[in-house]
Amino acid sequence: MSKRLTKRYLTPSDKYECPLSADTRAVALEELRETDNARTQALEALRKWLEQNPKFMAVRMDSVFLLRFLRTKKFSVPMAQEAIERYVLLRQSWGIAFNQLDHTLPTMAELIDLGYIFVSPYKDKAGRRVVIYRPGVFDPYKYTNQDMCRVMGICYETLMEDEETQVRGLVHFADGGGVGFPHLTLFTPKEAVRIVKNGERTIPLRHKEIYGVNVHPTVKFALDFGMGLISEKIRKRVRLYTAVEDVEIDKKLLPKEYGGIMPMKDMIELWKKELSDKRDILLLNDKMGVRLEMYSEAAREGAVSALRGTTSCNNDAVGDAMRGLTGNFRKLEVD
Repeated sequence: MSKRLTKRYLTPSDKYECPLSADTRAVALEELRETDNARTQALEALRKWLEQNPKFMAVRMDSVFLLRFLRTKKFSVPMAQEAIERYVLLRQSWGIAFNQLDHTLPTMAELIDLGYIFVSPYKDKAGRRVVIYRPGVFDPYKYTNQDMCRVMGICYETLMEDEETQVRGLVHFADGGGVGFPHLTLFTPKEAVRIVKNGERTIPLRHKEIYGVNVHPTVKFALDFGMGLISEKIRKRVRLYTAVEDVEIDKKLLPKEYGGIMPMKDMIELWKKELSDKRDILLLNDKMGVRLEMYSEAAREGAVSALRGTTSCNNDAVGDAMRGLTGNFRKLEVD
């Protein structure tokens, strides 16, 4: 292979040993059709594709990384391929906002301590983590849209490394108190569309329930705009409330300030310990890369249709393996 086409494997192709609990394995089988055989074949097919795809310069090959995409796409290898390629491409072409996901950077540490976004240490009755958002504490005159993307990326990437979360999905709770028109000027309409659409299609997380409270009338039009960008499936999972006490969620999952048991400050400190545990692997992700010259300008800018149907590397062996494994999964609705 020529030097131009050589690539780095940032993590090895490990032999997977499933760490999931029996209950979570049952969820994976029922909701994702994940079996030991399907998992083994899908991982093998993805690795062959990554090895022989000339577009990749550096990529992780470990099972936990690849399974985040396979599970989100219900083990459709072609759909997982598209998501991996789009994920690495956009991390690279969109620059600093999606790299250097280091919670110890001063601005990131400040936003986390403010409670802009963090994760409750408690799981709901379905074993799902609860992500808590407080966008009103984000000062649009002090922080940038890159700061917003990066601190959210730190949260999501940390959760994506957890296999229980990969299978069971997430619950979201957002307090819109304090959000005003200046927050809406952080992104242009084009940027907002690209981020929302790629977020749903590319970020391998399963969003199961979404609760919002304290949405101010002045930003209601922006919320309606955003709701129009997401899929109907996700829209049906969004529930909005006027008062916190009306939110149909177990309040024990939330900080004490929202009716729970544990003070928000303590929750944030526990979350920071989780961030510390995953810091090294998040920074390793910055070394992944593709050859940008092999993509169209539209693909580099995040056009959601630009990569569709372009992930094959025209290798018969890999193609045969993928077709044999995924033929029955092409029409699945993907969480």
